[in-house]
Amino acid sequence: MPEQNKVQTRIVAADDAEMRLDRWFKRHFPTLGHGRLEKLLRTGQVRINGKRAQAGDRIAAGDTIRIPPLPGLDTPPPPRTKPALDEKEARALQKLVLYRDADMLAIDKPAGLAVQGGSKTLKHLDGMLAALQFDAPEPPRLVHRLDRDTSGVLLLARTRQAAKHLTALFRSRDMRKIYWAVVVGRPQPEEGDIRLALAKRLGRPGEGEERMVVDEKDGEPARTLYRLLDSAGNKVSLLELEPLTGRTHQLRVHCQAIDTPILGDGKYGGKAAFVATEKAITQLHLVARELRIPKRGGGSITVRAKTPPHMLETMKFFGLGGD
Repeated sequence: MPEQNKVQTRIVAADDAEMRLDRWFKRHFPTLGHGRLEKLLRTGQVRINGKRAQAGDRIAAGDTIRIPPLPGLDTPPPPRTKPALDEKEARALQKLVLYRDADMLAIDKPAGLAVQGGSKTLKHLDGMLAALQFDAPEPPRLVHRLDRDTSGVLLLARTRQAAKHLTALFRSRDMRKIYWAVVVGRPQPEEGDIRLALAKRLGRPGEGEERMVVDEKDGEPARTLYRLLDSAGNKVSLLELEPLTGRTHQLRVHCQAIDTPILGDGKYGGKAAFVATEKAITQLHLVARELRIPKRGGGSITVRAKTPPHMLETMKFFGLGGD
């Protein structure tokens, strides 16, 4: 008799703990419709540890879930196979690992590598996560993002429970995010707190792409702390930036708003984001320098990325040094 035509009992795995029951069914029985599940719940045919269950019940590791016969349930189609990961690219990605434990993994993402795909982005980190699985039962999961042109510390969760914990940390102020940026000009004052709300708007006529703008009326609150680390007169400066919110392009817009656009950021700084050097500057000078991460079992860790080569070259040219 097919499995779906008889009563089943499933034990909740640790990686499914704290999940809503309806989402657990969606994960393990993807072709079971919501209406049909609700009827099974109303009639008491689905039970957790022998008790009638509701869609919103939270399940715990070790719970037993009674699943009634599900005749006619479509067999889900086999997952689409991903193209084999290039071994050379996989090894290169593994060399970027800065930190790894049972819960999380941090890499030093290079500038130019997209985190997720799009209609014009075929190569991206999300499509190569299998290379970073190591000894875990499944590939790691993205829990935050960096722009394609921003390098630095990118954190990945190695289990669903860790993903939930880390995502909550990013939404709070418990996860400290430190960036370095080479900017054009010198901020006044040299240390400050930028509080400018941001909203998404269509690009300038003919550009077509969306961009973030300061909009105190309809925008989402955005806050960035900054301090000057070094400067070459009033020409360029090295800033430490700490975003206390996580809006799209927040640091780029906030730096432009205080008249110190990030070097190489033509999207937001226009011509003012470039200076003359021996070598033409085309790359964005922004790095996710450091993450200070509270651990689930107590304590914290600090993960730091290297300053990317193009920033080091510019800093050397102007005699800039961080502390």
